[in-house]
Amino acid sequence: MSLLPEEIFYYQFGNQPQVREPKGRRKTYLCYKLKLLDETLDQGYFKNKKKSHAEICFIDKICSLDLDQTQRYKIICYVTWSPCAHCAEKLVAFIDDHPYLSLQVFTSRLYVHWLWVNQRGLRRLWKSNIPVLAMTEPEFTDCWKNFVDNQERPFQPWEKLKQYSDKVKRRLQKILKINTIDLFSEQSSEEIRDLNNLVDAVRNLNLDAHLPHY
Repeated sequence: MSLLPEEIFYYQFGNQPQVREPKGRRKTYLCYKLKLLDETLDQGYFKNKKKSHAEICFIDKICSLDLDQTQRYKIICYVTWSPCAHCAEKLVAFIDDHPYLSLQVFTSRLYVHWLWVNQRGLRRLWKSNIPVLAMTEPEFTDCWKNFVDNQERPFQPWEKLKQYSDKVKRRLQKILKINTIDLFSEQSSEEIRDLNNLVDAVRNLNLDAHLPHY
């Protein structure tokens, strides 16, 4: 597996709302780990292409693997930008078609989160048991260790990493609470309560138990 250069990781995965260095617009990178029990079976990363987003490349990759459908696999993804509305729908369809897979997404930043269509995409993911959570220092560290050409150097957190991560958490929480109100017209109170319980449960997971048992 090729590894991300150190400078690419820090620039692309940095959760700062703005960057001062003139390195161009930050792009979507997606790092994934496919696990069976405690064993990592496959891992790698993708970045956006002109005609194919990183999420679509990831889906194509997993679909190309000869997985035993009698087993239960877990996938952890680290992304620089949360999925856009189109990719969110593709991920939902992918997991619906592959019930032996469970997927959890950690994002460094939220992609155009003020647009209703992207908020709806994030809510669709949660509703389909695909939690999207903010990357915190443990997730950045794990990503650094597994996907970066780090030359055995430890991860060095940048200034205000925690504050930026907390801001993303609060924004996600607000988006999901908005969803709770919207769902009253089409879901029962029991279904809404289940969604809120899922949000709370996943938020309390530690790095060693990233994925809930659905």
